[in-house]
Amino acid sequence: MSHIIINPADLHDPTGFGYSHIARTPGGLVFIAGQYASDEQGQVTTADFAEQVDRALANLGIALAAVDLGYTDVVQLRTFIVDHDLDKLTVLATRIERIWGSRPPTQTLTGVASLALPGMLFEIDAVAVAAHP
Repeated sequence: MSHIIINPADLHDPTGFGYSHIARTPGGLVFIAGQYASDEQGQVTTADFAEQVDRALANLGIALAAVDLGYTDVVQLRTFIVDHDLDKLTVLATRIERIWGSRPPTQTLTGVASLALPGMLFEIDAVAVAAHP
C-alpha cells in the first residue's frame, strides 16, 4: 500500500467536498489537508478572524492526534488568509508562538481573495513526520 487515508470521526466528513483529511505514507510523512473553522457538517463556525484561526488550529491538533502525532511533529505549514494584512499576521503569529514557541515549523503564508466556502477567512494545511512510520 502506498499510503493510508484517514478521516477522523472528530472532524467533519470531507469526502462530500472532494478530499480527505489525512494521508500517511509508509515512510512516515503525514499530509494534513487544509483545516478551517469547521463544524460537524463542514460549515464555517464564526465570522471572527481570530476565532477562525483558533478553531482551525484546534482542528489541526485533532487531525494530528488521529495519527498519534502532535504539533511538535509538524515540519511545514501552509496558511491562507483572505484579505491578508498586518493585523491578521499578528493574530496568526501570536497563535503560532503559543503552540510552537521559539521553534515554529517552516511556513508559507499566501494572501487570497477567497477560500472554498463563503465566510472562510483562514485555512491551514500541514506536513508532519512520524518518528516511527
